[in-house]
Parts: sequence; C-alpha cells; structure tokens
Amino acid sequence: MSIKYTPDHEWIDATDTAAAIVGITVHAQDALGDVVFVDLPAVGTTFAQGDVAGVVESVKAAADVYAPLSGEIVEINEALRDDPSLANTDPLQAGWFFKIKLSDPSQLDGLMDATAYDALTQG
Repeated sequence: MSIKYTPDHEWIDATDTAAAIVGITVHAQDALGDVVFVDLPAVGTTFAQGDVAGVVESVKAAADVYAPLSGEIVEINEALRDDPSLANTDPLQAGWFFKIKLSDPSQLDGLMDATAYDALTQG
C-alpha cells in the first residue's frame, strides 16, 4: 500500500491510481468526535487538489473534506453515507469516503508519508 497524508488530515491509498481511496485520518476523527453525517461528492465530479470534496459533521463540529489530489470521483462509500459512524470505528478501512481517478499522480510526491504525518500531529 502506498498511503499518503495531507496537512488537512485526509489519507489517500494510491496503490491504484485509477481508483485511489480517500478518507479522514484517525487523528481527524478523534478531533471531530462522533461522526453523525457525511456529505459525499457525486460520481463523475472532478476536483483540483485542495478543493472541498465533501463535509463531515460530528456532534462537536463540521469539517470540510478536501481532495488530496486532482482527479475525478469514480465511486463513493454508500455504506458510510448509511452509517457515518464508520468514520470513527474504522477510518482507515470501512470508513473511506470516496475513490478518485488521479489526473496527475505526480502530485503524490507532495504529500506526507506516515512519519511526516505523525510528526505533524504530535507537534
């Protein structure tokens, strides 16, 4: 797996650049608390890196979910829409948000690896 992280607390598994998987990090869901609603993008929508691609709402706050890389949404997690608590209970697996076909895989080079992300969240 080639998981990368953004400073906005999204993760992306770009093992398959035709359907890279995006979600929020454990740190993000810890900060948000109990997730009660997610607004997911429509399949076929294209985003530039950093665009708001969705919203996650918790009992504490609402937060934007950003596109970690440029591309087109090819799938959304309907299970997450039906059960937003998956973002809390399994944020790195069952709680993924959407899959995106990357238009510029070289953008991955600008994202953080796990060590750099851990340093960001610890400091």
